[in-house]
Amino acid sequence: MSVASENPKSGLDLVKWLLVFVILSLAVVGNYIFELGALERAIAIVVLVIIAGVVAGQTNKGRTFINFAKESRSEIRKVVWPTRQETMQTTLVVIIATIIMGLLLWGLDAILLRVVSFFTGLGI
Repeated sequence: MSVASENPKSGLDLVKWLLVFVILSLAVVGNYIFELGALERAIAIVVLVIIAGVVAGQTNKGRTFINFAKESRSEIRKVVWPTRQETMQTTLVVIIATIIMGLLLWGLDAILLRVVSFFTGLGI
C-alpha cells in the first residue's frame, strides 16, 4: 500500500501549517515590537508556542508525530537501565582504554618521527 494513500494530504493541512508559521512569526516579531516586561514577554511567547503546537498537532504530520512520541515513551519504559555500579565500571573501562590508546598513538608518533627524521636528515 502506498504511503500517499495511507496519509492523504488535505488542503486544510496547508492552511494549518501557514497558521502555525504566522503564530510563530508573531511570537518573534512581537517580542521585538511590544515593549513589555520580561515576564510578560516570556508568558506571551510560551502561550503562542503552545497554540502553534496545538494547531500543528491537528495536521496529519502532527498526529503522526504525536503517535510516534507516545510509542517512544512506551518503548522507553521497557528499557532495562544499568545500575550505578555498572555505569561506573563501564566508564572506568572506557577511560582506561582511551588512555592506553592515547599512549600507544603517542609512542607510535614518536617512533615514526624519529624514523622520518633519520631518513630525511632533518633534526626535528
